[in-house]
Amino acid sequence: MSFDAGAIGRAGDERRYEVTEEALQAYADATDDVPGGPVFAIVPVWETIAPASRSVASDEARKRVVHYEHDMLLHRPIEAGMRLVSRATPVALLGRPNGASLVIRTETRSDNGELVNEQYVTEFFRGVDTEVSVGDRAPDHRLEPNGEPIAEVAYRVADDQTVRYAAASGDDFAIHLDDDFARRVGLSGRIVHGLCTMAFAGRAVLEAAGVDQPREVKRLAVRFSAPLFPGDEVTARVWRVNGGYGFESLNSDGKAVIKDGLTELR
Repeated sequence: MSFDAGAIGRAGDERRYEVTEEALQAYADATDDVPGGPVFAIVPVWETIAPASRSVASDEARKRVVHYEHDMLLHRPIEAGMRLVSRATPVALLGRPNGASLVIRTETRSDNGELVNEQYVTEFFRGVDTEVSVGDRAPDHRLEPNGEPIAEVAYRVADDQTVRYAAASGDDFAIHLDDDFARRVGLSGRIVHGLCTMAFAGRAVLEAAGVDQPREVKRLAVRFSAPLFPGDEVTARVWRVNGGYGFESLNSDGKAVIKDGLTELR
């Protein structure tokens, strides 16, 4: 298991994507949301992230990877008819207690060069050390809540949520779709996609804030802390913080599945 620190800063290939009404609606249906939700931003860049990770981490190391943090900086909403160009670049490899983290920055632009969004994807490699640390961690979004939350918003996760999300997002990793496979890798069953959990949380924050337009979101950041399972109830606890709203999401047992959540509005 090894890392190639020399790949840090080396941009991957571009991926072109044309946004359709059908794709926006499919993603909305997969997350029980309205079309145009902020987490749809992952769809145009999804296929650029794994190659960026593989350029740094060996196949053996990637067997121990988990999606640790995700931060979306949304400069303008994504709408049907847009032609987008996305690229991912590994920007940091950092030694951590009990492993290493890899930060990947993605950039999505319209075909006329306008910046549509930036995303920071932080992967954590459990028990895999790196001898070299290079670059900086993703922008900070730690939550230090003060007082009681302003709202708690709960949603039920459907039994077929992961199937719908895989079809709409392109993320068909077996831990989300196959109970037996998930158990073989140490889980108690198939788990909800992290970005689906993130979409649920983003929707809950807008509900708590009294905002009915997802296009108003300009930043959405989370740290994934535990798996969520189909059939769970997920509850977002929301606080007002400087610059927006902080949140955490809890599963049916009261365990945090998202920590350090941050939503900023336009």
